[in-house]
Amino acid sequence: MVKGQRGQQKLEERVLNFIREHDLIPGRQPLVVAVSGGQDSVCLLHILFRLQNELNVKLHVAHLDHQLRGAESEADARYVSDLADQLGIPATVQRRDVKAYHASQHVSLEEAAREVRYGFLVEVASSIGADRVAVGHTTDDHIETMLMHLIRGTGTRGLRGLQPVSRWRSSDRSLTIIRPLLEVSREETAEYCHSQHLAPRIDASNLSLSPLRNRIRRQLVPLLEKYNPGVVEALIRTARIVGDDLAFLEKEGVQVWGEIVQKHGNTVVMDRNKFLDLPVALQRHLLRGAIEELLGDLKDIEARHIDEVVDALAKPAGKKLSLPGGLFFSIEYGQYLLGPDPEALSPFPALNGESALKVPGETLLPGWRVEASLINREQMKDNVGNFTACFDLDKTGGKFVVRSRRRGDRFQPLGMNQPKKLGEFMIDAKIPRAWRQRVPIVCSPEQVLWVVGWRIDERAKVTENTKKILRLKFERISGAEVKG
Repeated sequence: MVKGQRGQQKLEERVLNFIREHDLIPGRQPLVVAVSGGQDSVCLLHILFRLQNELNVKLHVAHLDHQLRGAESEADARYVSDLADQLGIPATVQRRDVKAYHASQHVSLEEAAREVRYGFLVEVASSIGADRVAVGHTTDDHIETMLMHLIRGTGTRGLRGLQPVSRWRSSDRSLTIIRPLLEVSREETAEYCHSQHLAPRIDASNLSLSPLRNRIRRQLVPLLEKYNPGVVEALIRTARIVGDDLAFLEKEGVQVWGEIVQKHGNTVVMDRNKFLDLPVALQRHLLRGAIEELLGDLKDIEARHIDEVVDALAKPAGKKLSLPGGLFFSIEYGQYLLGPDPEALSPFPALNGESALKVPGETLLPGWRVEASLINREQMKDNVGNFTACFDLDKTGGKFVVRSRRRGDRFQPLGMNQPKKLGEFMIDAKIPRAWRQRVPIVCSPEQVLWVVGWRIDERAKVTENTKKILRLKFERISGAEVKG
């Protein structure tokens, strides 16, 4: 056996062992192979082709023409299509206007190409009933990704680099990505293609120093190797250590997540006291997990964003931080809120303007049904909950309105001997800042009578001398009931 054949067989065995070690290909299922036409993806396709019987898998080639390099892109597509035909593998070859997507989504051209490409791969996988896609990322891509993350300041998690298996998410779509060549170098894929008489395409854009990844590949890595010839091995070792540490954090995070974190719609709620008791490393880990849960990925989240949140954890209620992806981190009494709209968790619908109540009678407001009725003292025993209150009608008068709080509002909370500012009462009552403008305020022409859900005014309470008792009951209803 000649040297090239021995190297080829050894590489195929290594890839097979790597696939089995990480359970990348379950077998008996179709597998999409993303093939750009470059040496790495061509090497991947050819090795998987030779191993397909052993892996018990049916391959399907996917190639996307990004329409960024004119005739070269078209030639790449023809090359991949011809290669798939030669190997007898079905292929889906399409083209998409990445520049148009780039312009409409206001993201970098590199990010636009990535999103469009993975969106295409999701469609191909779905069309053939596959649940994963193999890509040709190598050890070199792994190192470059680590350095990119380090430069951008993505924190410890970014130093883990590429993983054998990962999940790509975008809005309502997701895809499992596998990397069978992750322990294979770019030099080895070139040697393999040469030994198999394959002639992969050369992407001239890889020679440009404009993209950060290319500058890392062509300038930074060679420079680091001058300082330490073994820098690649050192970085791989670092990634492995980081991976072990993160695996521990993930295990710990799973144990405490259910006790501390809850998700309501598109908002994540964290128990403030329990969260503050956690080690800082676990706090950071849970924050990243919560953000990823909402955004689908952490591509715009840097270590500084997480540190800003950690630094704010002990701040008083009312503090709010803006994060990438349209998220807000809000500090409330006893809890932290993370989401695009902290007000979404308020039990109160938004209040618009001022609405008069029918007394006695029933009044429908947006999100509320308000029942006003005259009752006797015996019926007062049935009043249960914070959304029902009784008043001395002779003291309040018969005109009631419901509105949101206003600047300068004052009232005398039940049990107190003097009035106070409504805003101060809400702070003392630990009403979350995001809720305060939504809390219904029941007023007479003279004064605030009731902060619904909390306290009535001392001066309007029922006493032994009360002759007419008015009961107001607020009940949440759906928008459909209001329209009806």
